Formats: sequence, structure tokens, C-alpha cells
Amino acid sequence: MSSLRSKLKQIKFSYSPTRAGRIHYLTEDDVRVLLSRLPEELWERLLAVHFNDRSWGRRTSGYVNRARREIAICALPPSVSGYTSRELGCAPSTFGAVRGKQWSRLAVRRYLLYNVFLHELGHLQIVDPDAKTDRRRFASETLAQRFANRWRRKLWSEQFDHPDPVHNPPTSEELDGTKKVVP
Repeated sequence: MSSLRSKLKQIKFSYSPTRAGRIHYLTEDDVRVLLSRLPEELWERLLAVHFNDRSWGRRTSGYVNRARREIAICALPPSVSGYTSRELGCAPSTFGAVRGKQWSRLAVRRYLLYNVFLHELGHLQIVDPDAKTDRRRFASETLAQRFANRWRRKLWSEQFDHPDPVHNPPTSEELDGTKKVVP
């Protein structure tokens, strides 16, 4: 466990200031908790995570650098709604959002952590070590999304004892709207 902690501490984090009212929904702690739940070989290539404001509106929520060693998670507006199942790769309810309604802060955090971050981590996975180009060596968009979906299902298949509800799937109360969710 101490070896895992030391490897997690080696990952560098950076924050860039935001503009136009956008906010960073995730923190370094959110990412560290997620990584601690994953097998180390899935994130051993990861050197840094950047929280920046390069989302180009809402079109980009995250990306990897050209060397496939760093992940960036983009700041988003304080009000998020209207993601389609096609954009998400799954239904908005997967993250605790109701289709056609304003997303709660918790739903946006779940989406960024358990869809966007895992998707970008999927791009760091080597699928063909003998490939001559990076495009073929690393996971494509389709494989990265499959990676995210598979690991999200696996991690959410059992209850994770953590005070922050972002690390568990949405409850039925969240989806009904009967429980006020703030985190």
C-alpha cells in the first residue's frame, strides 16, 4: 500500500485559472481516489494531470497530450445540461442527471471523473506495442470509450466506502429528484 501511495504522489497536478465563469469540477484528491481503485498497470504511464480552461466552449471535456503521458481535464460552465447519449456513450442517468434538465454538480463531477478521465486514461493504453505510429500503438476513440465504460461498470458494481458520493453510482433518490444533492 505504501508503494501505491508513493506512485500516486509522483503524479504531478497543475491548475490553470479559468475564464468566463467556468469552474474546475474535479480536484487532485478525486483523481487520486479513482487511480487508487484501479490496477497500477493501467495508470503507470501517467505522469501528470492538468486542470485547465481549454474546453473550447463545451466541446472538449478532456484530452491527452501527444506523448500519451499526461491528461487534461477542462473547466466547464457552472450550468451544464443537454449532453446527449451519443456524446456521452451512455445515458445521462448513468451519472445521476435527468435527460433534458440541468445537471447537478455531482452528476457533472461523476461524468468528468468516471467517463472523461477514464476515457482519456484509455488513450494511454498500449494496444499494439509493435505499431510504427502512435495512432495505432495507443487506444483509439472507440477503444478508449470501451475502456471507460468497462472500468466504470466494474468500479460501480460494488459499493465503495467513501464520504464523497462521486465515487459510487447515483442513488435512486438522486434520479427521482427526492434527494437534494450538492457535492
